[in-house]
Amino acid sequence: MVTMTRMTAEERREQLLAIASEEFALRGLHGTSAETIARRADISQPYLFRLYGTKKGLFLAAVRDVYRRVAEEFTRACDGLSDSECLFALETTYVELRKDRTALLIMLHGFAACDDAEVRVTVRHEFGQLWRTVEQVSGASPERVKRFLAMGMLLNDAAAMDLEGVDEPWAVTLLTQSSPESW
Repeated sequence: MVTMTRMTAEERREQLLAIASEEFALRGLHGTSAETIARRADISQPYLFRLYGTKKGLFLAAVRDVYRRVAEEFTRACDGLSDSECLFALETTYVELRKDRTALLIMLHGFAACDDAEVRVTVRHEFGQLWRTVEQVSGASPERVKRFLAMGMLLNDAAAMDLEGVDEPWAVTLLTQSSPESW
């Protein structure tokens, strides 16, 4: 006989967020059904809604979670480094983050869903927090932060297009010219 351990509500919320993030990364807010997420989590839709309120509430939680994790990685990368060392560490970290395609697609779907006022406010807030994190940990000028985040968005696009291993000249140039030294 198999004994099942019940998850706490917090454990279930974390599990649900991970599953929902995968689904939202593939189909976005409007293309993902709450039914699919609930089925994958082996829970009822009413329980999903009890934990997150609405499908949009779950999407916003996924967006906030991605930005929080990126900011934590940036902060961790700069721990104990000088400003110039920190910038290099941030750039290297962003190149590494490109491997987490799910997270980057969540960010892009957040931007794509900004026709919804609540999504727009959340994405604007989270992006602003990320900007401030980069400023604080690096001591970089606003212009340098802008260049850094612009290159990061280009890397998000590269991840969305799954350019790793694509041998077209423009794709190779995009990926090879995005070395941290060129930011």
